[in-house]
Order: sequence, then C-alpha cells, then structure tokens
Amino acid sequence: MIVATAVCPSPPLLLRELTGGRDVAADLRKACEEAVGALVAAAPDVIVVLGADARSAERVRGRIPVSAFGGPGERVPTAEALPTSLAVARRLLDDTGVRVPVEMGTIAADADPAETARRGRAVADRPERVGLLVMADAGARRGLRAPGHLDERTFPVDGAIRTALAEGDASALLDLDPALCADLMINGRSALQAMAHARSGAPVAGPRLLYADDPFGVLYLVAVWPGDRR
Repeated sequence: MIVATAVCPSPPLLLRELTGGRDVAADLRKACEEAVGALVAAAPDVIVVLGADARSAERVRGRIPVSAFGGPGERVPTAEALPTSLAVARRLLDDTGVRVPVEMGTIAADADPAETARRGRAVADRPERVGLLVMADAGARRGLRAPGHLDERTFPVDGAIRTALAEGDASALLDLDPALCADLMINGRSALQAMAHARSGAPVAGPRLLYADDPFGVLYLVAVWPGDRR
C-alpha cells in the first residue's frame, strides 16, 4: 500500500557543498526536503526510490560521488557510485533524517510502456506501507542557455506535467508521448509514468505542488501526493 508519494528533481546542485557561497538551489532544496518530510510523516514501513537514469536497475546500492559532480571529498570508484538521481535522493533522505529502510532503483529514460507499467505496479502491489519517492526532471529545453537549447514545443508538455502533479492526475501522466518527451529532454518521463501506474485507479485527495521553476533552463517540479485510499 502506498501511503504517500513525493516527486523531486535531481540536479546535483541539491548537494549543498556544490553551490559555493551563494546557495542558488536553496528554495528548491527546501521544497524537496518538505516533500521527503511528507513521506516520513506518513509513517511508511519502507521508502522506495525510483529515479530516471540511462538504464534500469533494481536494488541499487552505492555511495554519493560528490567529487564526480565537482565537489570536495574522496573519489568514489565508478562501481560504487550511485547514479545521479539516486545520489540526490540519498542525500535528501539523509538530510531529512529518514530512519526506515530505503530501497532504490532506476528506470531508463527511454523505458517503454510495458516497463513503466511493470515497475509501477510492483510498487503498488507491495503489502507493506510504502513511501514512494520519484526523482524526475521535466523539460531541459526551456531557454537559449538550457542544456538542450530552446524548443518551444516543451512548454505545453511541461505545462501538462505540472498540472497533472498539481491536480493528482495520474492518467494525464500516462498520456505523455515517450518519443516527444525524449526529443524535449524530459528525462523524467519514465519515472513519472511508473508513478502514474502505481497510483492509477483511484483519485488522489489533496495533492500539493510545492515548487515549479526553471532557473537553469530545466523545469524542476516538487510535489506530494497523499496515500492511495483504495
């Protein structure tokens, strides 16, 4: 049973030591910590993290490779390094003081509908109380200095994702077109659709959108969906 779901983006700048003297990610980090706090407040038996990545993997373990992101500290061997989405999730969980077991996995950004459905339903079918943390960025083509430069097509698609998260509309997330999202560098599409499968079939009461902005040309969204009441 899913008792709460949180959605956060995964820019490495959420690691405080990467921002230098001027903390350019302070507001975003605060919203993410609030979202993770909502998971903790729901008293889950386990927190399941699902992060978009280049490839899919389950039961992922490892260390946060701060130095690989340009920060201080020892070099973490590649074999021991968490992928970016899970590294950011791990730091958010640690900073929030999570004390329940955490299980982390990735889903490929290009995962097909069958895989997103399988991964989402696997979470929904778990018998224990689950807090689901989804690490997913929206469009990265929202400005001339954005990672993917500017593509005007991203604005209505990003807007649909924002509205779906704000309204708790899982079906709208399932309507996202994988090919178009790939073209627009909406790399969180697969994780969001897996979440939608996990939460489909029942309305979400009291969804909250905590953050929506694109300070670096990438749309970052933070949201909390209360538990499934089926």
